[in-house]
Amino acid sequence: MASMVVQLMGMFLGIVGWCLESSCINSAVWRRASHGEAVMTSSSRYEGLWMSCASNSLGASQCQRFKTVLGLPGYIQACRALMIIALILGLLAVILAVMGLKCTKLGSTSEETKGKISLTAGIMFILSGVCVMVAVSWYAVRVVQEFYDPFYGGTKYELGAGLYLGWAAAALEIIGGAILCTSFKSSRPAQTRSLNYNYIASQPQKIYRSAPSENNFSKAYV
Repeated sequence: MASMVVQLMGMFLGIVGWCLESSCINSAVWRRASHGEAVMTSSSRYEGLWMSCASNSLGASQCQRFKTVLGLPGYIQACRALMIIALILGLLAVILAVMGLKCTKLGSTSEETKGKISLTAGIMFILSGVCVMVAVSWYAVRVVQEFYDPFYGGTKYELGAGLYLGWAAAALEIIGGAILCTSFKSSRPAQTRSLNYNYIASQPQKIYRSAPSENNFSKAYV
């Protein structure tokens, strides 16, 4: 019962992390234009992995997808690939986590096989979280470098809400995956011990008697 609760907790954290991860990759606020030196601002600009948006003081916003892929910086393309890989790994981990639950019946699947499936799901959750963590941290490092670079002539940006969503998603997926991995308990040693015990118990009991001594033979002939 306790192991099943641990599995459900790990799966729940992994699913929540995967949902945040999906929101992160679709977010258009990975970085926001800095207005630190401006006295009055009537518009703001923010960007994500797939589009660039601008909004005015009236609340109207307009977004435009990036027109080129190869013309984007290399780190943005790498972050896109990492996030897509993370989403695929997370989806597969959710499916495997459901299949590996102790309360789920899959034909004649043994508890040991379910434990291995749950372990695989935990590892995939951890890999998904690591991919998100690398992508978000890499993007954040570039934003901070450009912000503090005095020779950078372009628009300076600050960290956006999408990055914080990514960090939260990565943390939840890694924690959920670790919980799933720790819930894995192989039943093979317990089965081996029980089989050995049954084998020993089923053997016929042997009774050893001492060999007759010479005194017994002499008494028989008297």
